[in-house]
Amino acid sequence: MKTVLIIIYAIVAVILTVLTLIQSNDDEGASATITGGSSSFYEKNKGRTKEGKMKRITIILGIAFVVLAIALGIIY
Repeated sequence: MKTVLIIIYAIVAVILTVLTLIQSNDDEGASATITGGSSSFYEKNKGRTKEGKMKRITIILGIAFVVLAIALGIIY
């Protein structure tokens, strides 16, 4: 059981690292929070684009990474 969790943990870590490095940087930052940002058709449908899907997968893998880290910590 430990070996399987460690292998899955390593795979998730590598994929998470690669996806994080591939993603583009959001340049809006704090100024968009103050000014409200842009409310265009693209902004409303951002989740359907390639970048939106990669961001969603990154979040899911991040959660899986944390859960696996906790599980491995409990097992050891």
